[in-house]
Amino acid sequence: MFGSEFWTTKKKREKKIHTNEMKMLRWAAGVTRLDRVRNEYVRGSFKVAPIAENMAESCMRWFGYVMRRDEEYAVKKALAIPEQKNGKGMPLTTWSTTVTKDMERVQINTQTTHDRKTWRLQTRRADPK
Repeated sequence: MFGSEFWTTKKKREKKIHTNEMKMLRWAAGVTRLDRVRNEYVRGSFKVAPIAENMAESCMRWFGYVMRRDEEYAVKKALAIPEQKNGKGMPLTTWSTTVTKDMERVQINTQTTHDRKTWRLQTRRADPK
């Protein structure tokens, strides 16, 4: 998870990470695929959230931190640089598009970043209940 705040997550990469996570959880639980125990039950026994949700949460947490900084902060200036057009084909998945999609998924906007308490409550979605 170290450094996952800066990853652009594609579905293919998320699937690989999820598969690897479930292998580790099954190994820790002593359960094999032949036992026919569903992933939800294995995850529920450890009470852990899916790693993709943890990655999205840490990404939005870092985004909120940067947006609360003053305008002279170098990273904030770098985020304000417009993205270059790629040309034909599907647009590249960038970090900013990933953050935008995650924010749309949890229905928050960039104005919320200035209120730290509200931002924290709305971005902490990964804890299982």
